[in-house]
Amino acid sequence: MIQSPATDKGQIMTTAHLDHLVLAAHSLTQGVEYIREKLGVEPQGGGQHASQGTHNRLLRLDRGCYLEIISIDPDGNRPGHPRWFDLDSRKLQAKLLERPRLITWVARTDDIHSLVKLCKIDIGQVRPMSRGQLRWKMTFTLDGSLVLGGQVPPLIEWDTDQHPSSSLEESECRLVKLEGFHSVPDLLREIIKSLGLEKEIRIKPADLEEGEKIRAQIETPTGIVVLD
Repeated sequence: MIQSPATDKGQIMTTAHLDHLVLAAHSLTQGVEYIREKLGVEPQGGGQHASQGTHNRLLRLDRGCYLEIISIDPDGNRPGHPRWFDLDSRKLQAKLLERPRLITWVARTDDIHSLVKLCKIDIGQVRPMSRGQLRWKMTFTLDGSLVLGGQVPPLIEWDTDQHPSSSLEESECRLVKLEGFHSVPDLLREIIKSLGLEKEIRIKPADLEEGEKIRAQIETPTGIVVLD
């Protein structure tokens, strides 16, 4: 398991950090082409999530962070429960037909059960997950929805010695800034702070025209690109 540094008393502190960004697409091909065009780089790796009926591709960013492109797997089995990341939502799928969307971010911790208890709101149940040789625990809402529109991140605890991003090739892309725009920014800030993630995302009031959303600024070999 990936752990945080020990304290002077030899105890492990519960901490949380940005793990990865989640870009949903109507199809994996659409998502890969979108990132190739926007960032000028080729996503790699990934695979199938049999229990969720989804599949993904990945792109290494920096600081042990990566971008995940995810979509419903047309060749996968339909799960007997709502898929994660709200992917069964007709409203979201209608938006994804237009273009892929940055829908949420995921935060990693060394003690997921303790951090769930510290959160000011219910962020779901902790369940085990796997893909190939990877094993992890993650928070899931019962209906598959995103918490506060995806701006409160699902939590993940990797049951591996090395973070998955370490096996990805360098992409020359770097996350510069992550921002959340919400109609109740003060409440969102309190929740984010209760998870110890206030340094990972900047929360701002939502614009009436653009609405609530997440926005990431990515530095690429050709300049800054915005994903939302």
